[in-house]
Amino acid sequence: MATATDEPEYIEGPMLVDGLLEKRRYQLRLAETAQRDHTLVCLPTGLGKTAVSLLVTAERLSEHGGTSLLLAPTKPLVQQHATFYREALTVDDDEVVVFTGDVRPDDRAELWDSASVVCATPQVVENDLVGNRVSLADVTHVTFDECHRATGDYAYNYIAERYHEDAQEPLVTGMSASPGGDKEEILTVCDNLGLREVAVMTEDDADVAEHTFQTDVEWERVELPETVIEIRDALNEVVSERLEKLKQLGVTNSTDPNMSQKQLNAIRAKLQELINNDNGDGYKGMSAHAEIMKLRRAVELVETQSVESLRRYFERQREDARSSGSSKASQRFVSEPRVKEAMRRAEEFDDLHPKFRRTRILLAQTLGIEDGERVIVFTESRDTAETLTEFLGEHFETRRFVGQGDKEGSDGMTQTEQKETLDEFRAGEFEVLVSTSVAEEGLDVPDVDLVLFYEPVPKGIRSIQRKGRTGRASEGRVVVLLAEDTRDEAFFWMSRNEEKKMEKELRKLKNMEGEIEVEIAEQRGLDEFESEGDRREPSEQASGEAASPDDESSGADGDTAEAATATEDADASDADGQAGLADFAGDVADEGESTEDDADTGDGDENEDEGDDPEATVATAAPDGETVEVVVDQRELDSHIARDLSTRDGIETRLETLEVGDYVLSDRVVVERKSVADFVDTLVGGDRSMFEQVGAAARYYARPVVIIEGEDLYGERNVHPNAIRGALASLAVDFGASVMQTADADETADLLEVVATREQETASRDVSVHGEKGGKTLTEQQEYVVGAIAEVGPVTARGLLEHFGSVEAVMTAEEEDLLEVDGVGEVTAGRIREVTGTEYAGTDRRDD
Repeated sequence: MATATDEPEYIEGPMLVDGLLEKRRYQLRLAETAQRDHTLVCLPTGLGKTAVSLLVTAERLSEHGGTSLLLAPTKPLVQQHATFYREALTVDDDEVVVFTGDVRPDDRAELWDSASVVCATPQVVENDLVGNRVSLADVTHVTFDECHRATGDYAYNYIAERYHEDAQEPLVTGMSASPGGDKEEILTVCDNLGLREVAVMTEDDADVAEHTFQTDVEWERVELPETVIEIRDALNEVVSERLEKLKQLGVTNSTDPNMSQKQLNAIRAKLQELINNDNGDGYKGMSAHAEIMKLRRAVELVETQSVESLRRYFERQREDARSSGSSKASQRFVSEPRVKEAMRRAEEFDDLHPKFRRTRILLAQTLGIEDGERVIVFTESRDTAETLTEFLGEHFETRRFVGQGDKEGSDGMTQTEQKETLDEFRAGEFEVLVSTSVAEEGLDVPDVDLVLFYEPVPKGIRSIQRKGRTGRASEGRVVVLLAEDTRDEAFFWMSRNEEKKMEKELRKLKNMEGEIEVEIAEQRGLDEFESEGDRREPSEQASGEAASPDDESSGADGDTAEAATATEDADASDADGQAGLADFAGDVADEGESTEDDADTGDGDENEDEGDDPEATVATAAPDGETVEVVVDQRELDSHIARDLSTRDGIETRLETLEVGDYVLSDRVVVERKSVADFVDTLVGGDRSMFEQVGAAARYYARPVVIIEGEDLYGERNVHPNAIRGALASLAVDFGASVMQTADADETADLLEVVATREQETASRDVSVHGEKGGKTLTEQQEYVVGAIAEVGPVTARGLLEHFGSVEAVMTAEEEDLLEVDGVGEVTAGRIREVTGTEYAGTDRRDD
């Protein structure tokens, strides 16, 4: 336990402001380790992980210059780090810059070159790297804050990969209070970030213990009132009934409404297998499964949150069911008699959830009887945060703290509002902060007297993060509310077991650092370029690693590798008997040669004029002779395709807000990418946007390509195969588009690389981005108008226009004349005459 100490000493050093950083031995020891190699720094929340990173940054900037990059998962945390760095480093304030989505991409590119320290959210840096706006070549230190996030497809992993490839003198520091639930998770984080050292400090260490106080965790059980139990049981009855239907399909043996999420995921996987095998029961089962998930969410809210949260959820479900395109699951959910009864009882319930009462009592004890100053209440639900803030505000000075997005029917907070709220909380302008998970990770929330968990969280990492808000400057208290006989119980045990396991693993890691480093080395294959016992400094490592040829800093060093790559592609047939790109070149026209046949989309000179109009050009670029360029639409960043392409040798990606297409591969090739689900949705939802998009692509590019990504095109939904074949035929015949299918995003990226390389290297074509979706030619406008009549579609519309010669003639044609057109039967002809010949009913009669 911490005790009173003498006047603190302060750290002195290059680039550090004197008299600011208190000298703490554990921070200095961690920084010393992190300065030597790529290091995972593990330190309990609230004990100054950022100070450790700052010490490493100051040393690297003073010794090697360049830029330091600090990444954090949320905007408030990024702003907090920037403020601390400006206070603690002797650089000008404007040399510490903040990169978030609020800063324009062009401004970020300009600021990057002049900055000493960049504090950023990872998604922004990922986008700038994919768009080739910034270079990591001169970055001498990268900090990954809350690095336990470096799993799956999180942006940290991509940035780390690029950094190790591109930087001349890389050094990585990963920081977390809770890097993983077991050794394997921790090793995964280390592998993804390229970390080779693990430096752990726990509260058991003497150097740390003198700066901490005891934190007691109390678990308080509350009993649900009878009405709440009855509402829950009614909803669970419906869950069991829906599970019985799934049991009859053979995808589950249980009808227990309290089955785990893991079991529900397994059921979904089995239903997907039925769909893949063209079994129609799979679709019915999926709809039932979706309804079960809605019901379980309702049960969770009434059990663990509040009846008010349930009421808000019901209202959103009613709104969803009324909206166009609502799912059958949503409609069944709100029309089920027992659910409607639960809704009615929830509306009539005028009592408080017992957790509300207990929260008020605990706050009164802490802030009143015990003269406390500040309390944080954490909750999982934004609805509950709203309701709690209103309820507690009647008794205490209370503010909410939630994320920025509009979620669960509640307005979010802007970045400015978040910052102002935290500043006021630190200044003591209010007593109670009611927060969702946004305040869990790393935010410099002042030490508080009580941290109240409105409900247990199922992850040990999050529990540790929350509890770290107290017990740093004085003795702290943590209380977790738990509703008896609810899923709170399961979450309690999950969190507790994982937390104990994590603490145990961290202690083991501390005692077996050498063994861990060996495992990390084996995972990363360091023995391929580092001899046993020969640990090189980061600057020496960089000089021995191959530079990425698609980075601007590579210069001439990348020329040979890229030329070799191109030669290998072109000469593949010589190497292994298989054809290479050059073998399929065909009679490709020279760059200056006329390609009237290629450019003709059926609209004659009108299209050609529009395609050459300089006002229709958004941007133009040409390959530099060393790399192949792929221009990517900003909206495609949800897929990892662009990120994947940007890491490939000889490929350079550029981001644009494209008016036409998703990927531009040359002056004549544009690609529209559709998932199988999106493609099929256009056939059943009446959405003609796909055909409009491909039409625009065909108008501005000679070789439009449609890539359909995914498997089981004919089994995705209950759509007749002929409808799908008709759509494919329309794309190819009516729009002149090449239709290709890929299994997944990886295969799509491979295909894009091959086509772009063939176009730019084999055919020596430039890259041009041009065209606007909005402007339709006169011919297309005519087809659009006729195609909208009774939804006859573009193919029939062309037939009608060719037969009658004008839109006016189609509108006035008699039914027997309409029947003379190929593709127009009695039903279609009758609908056309009904739409064009019936008197307009007006607004008053629209619903008749």
